[in-house]
Amino acid sequence: MSLLVIAEHDNASLKAATLNAVTAAARIGGEIHILVAGSGCGAVAEQAAKVAGVAKVRVADAAHYGDQTAENLAALIVANAAGYSHILAPATSNGKNTLPRVAALLDVAQISEISAVVDADTFVRPIYAGNAMATVKSADATKVITVRTTGFDAAATGGGSAAVEALAAGPDLGQSKLISRELTKSARPELGAAKIIVSGGRGMGSGENYHKVLEPLADKLGAAMGASRAAVDAGFVPNDYQVGQTGKIVAPQLYIAIGISGAIQHLAGMKDSKVIVAINKDPDAPIFQVADYGLVADLFAAVPELTAAL
Repeated sequence: MSLLVIAEHDNASLKAATLNAVTAAARIGGEIHILVAGSGCGAVAEQAAKVAGVAKVRVADAAHYGDQTAENLAALIVANAAGYSHILAPATSNGKNTLPRVAALLDVAQISEISAVVDADTFVRPIYAGNAMATVKSADATKVITVRTTGFDAAATGGGSAAVEALAAGPDLGQSKLISRELTKSARPELGAAKIIVSGGRGMGSGENYHKVLEPLADKLGAAMGASRAAVDAGFVPNDYQVGQTGKIVAPQLYIAIGISGAIQHLAGMKDSKVIVAINKDPDAPIFQVADYGLVADLFAAVPELTAAL
């Protein structure tokens, strides 16, 4: 049995989410191959070859894979799907965009956002915003799976010695084209991979307060910064800060929720965090039901005191 993991990368380095998908593939069992599709992506292939447990890296290097548009990537995966019992990708924006197309072209059902593996045919995935877990069994010859990265540890990035082979590129379908990309640059850790996250909600009152109150705390902790959907919708911060069901799913070692009431959609994105600290002036806020440590206080007084004490 062979499994194909779709690498997520920027043509220069392998994204951490791929390592979680490799661990999920290892839990299923079988020979693990990684597909690297990109342009000038040789360095990514070299990194993928060193990942523990990987037997082969297949590289499709062509200009029209440089932006990794879902249409071209899905066609490439389907053209090379023969012989694979499972096709996996991280449940990131890219994975969620590409794999449903793969499943449709293969005429199989996609199994989305698995968080555990029971056996090669059976998987556990969250439903109802994570309030229930469904055990799903598939009889499809090829299982197309997206992996919730918070459910699996990252595979080791050293010790592997996989063979690297070139893969013939498919045609450029020309169905979509990337016009431009706006990237938010920050010296802070990337939100999805951060060990510590400081998040603010509607209780911050304004974007000015968000940055004035939370940035000093995040700086002292070396933390990434996140936000609830309410804070994003209010324009306090850009939407790439959003943690929750419609934002990023995170599971850091420490998650500090400040001025966040704890709507079910937000809890779905962070309740797997190892330690959750909540600061809110409302003692009945739902966030306290999942918090390991809760402080009922005015955040504008409590957060500066906490920052000063660190």
